[in-house]
Amino acid sequence: MSLRLAKLVGLLLCLAALGQAQARKPNIVILLADDLGYGELGCQGNPEIPTPHIDSIAANGVRFTDGYVTGPFCSTSRAGLITGRYQNRFGYEFNPIGHHNELPGVGLPRNEETLAELLRNVGYVNGLIGKWHLGGQAEFHPFRHGFDEFFGFTHEGHYFVPYPWHGTTTWLRRVVLPGGGKGRLVTADGKVIYSTHMGYTEPAYDANNPIVRGGQPVVEREYLTDAFTREAVDFIDRNKAHPFFMYVAYNAVHSPLQAADLYMEKFAHIDDIQRRIFAAMLANLDDSVGAVLAKLRREKLEENTLVFFLSDNGGPTRELTSSNKPLRDGKGSMYEGGLRVPFMLQWPGRLAKGAIYRQPVISLDIFATAAAAAEGAPKNWKRKLDGTNLIPHLNGETKRKI
Repeated sequence: MSLRLAKLVGLLLCLAALGQAQARKPNIVILLADDLGYGELGCQGNPEIPTPHIDSIAANGVRFTDGYVTGPFCSTSRAGLITGRYQNRFGYEFNPIGHHNELPGVGLPRNEETLAELLRNVGYVNGLIGKWHLGGQAEFHPFRHGFDEFFGFTHEGHYFVPYPWHGTTTWLRRVVLPGGGKGRLVTADGKVIYSTHMGYTEPAYDANNPIVRGGQPVVEREYLTDAFTREAVDFIDRNKAHPFFMYVAYNAVHSPLQAADLYMEKFAHIDDIQRRIFAAMLANLDDSVGAVLAKLRREKLEENTLVFFLSDNGGPTRELTSSNKPLRDGKGSMYEGGLRVPFMLQWPGRLAKGAIYRQPVISLDIFATAAAAAEGAPKNWKRKLDGTNLIPHLNGETKRKI
């Protein structure tokens, strides 16, 4: 081969590679917090608990002041999010807890198509890390709803470290204190606090609810927020060569209130121990979000990745100390505090930074937006979507302005 021909071949290969890079579908990342109140983030006006990494998503993209979910409880909200349809359309209007997660027929109906299924059909690899809460029976496993990988648990909650909870401070609800009586009891080492203020006992979150990899139980000793982040970073590393959809459903800041020692030390200035545990859990979650974002930057994937952050519902104030200010009520309520949540999106390659969108949006829009971005709009999709592609509303293509 002549030198001139070799150079021409090399140029053509470079152009082909460049064309493939430009044509690559964007990655989709959903970071879902659990029971996070509307008023708890720095970008939402809370100066007490620094959340710089979560706030950076708003700074690098768009913060939605009126972001809503489809239900005030975990499971119903997640059913709407992952299908892009109001869960009422397929009768999913309940929030299974405890053993109800394992009852026959309780879970996301198999014929409801998910965002993972749509994206897999256009070439994506899909990973679910964290809390599923859409059915504990085998027929409802994430693998049967379009996910290629799953690391997490299937019920509504989970302790963050195995019993006896070394390296943490734990707040537990009780009907009656150990030894009798009402009020608050702190163990001699200060590591476990019992409280009767809610009038009921902490649910048995870990009963027949193991951490699993794929379909097999594993023993996970790392603090669960950190473990989910470890798995998310690893998923990005293994799938960076092709488009991926990664759904990281943290169980923080859902009960049980259980914080790692390192983060408890950071908030030693907060006198209320219940609030201090919550602050430590939220700060841990924020650092975890930061680690995921940093991995995207290191791998030069940030410009071509949509990152959504939101909560599944409002915060339960008496249970967690969570703030839904300035909204009324919280989790479980149909008032604003139960349905209106922190909601933000960054896509540095396509969206302006630091924008604030003041029109109502809803979690259903995530499906429609991701489908359009991936050029996987469901022309022959069996179910009508209820959401709207947000991108034209954010980049000036529509008449409605930010």
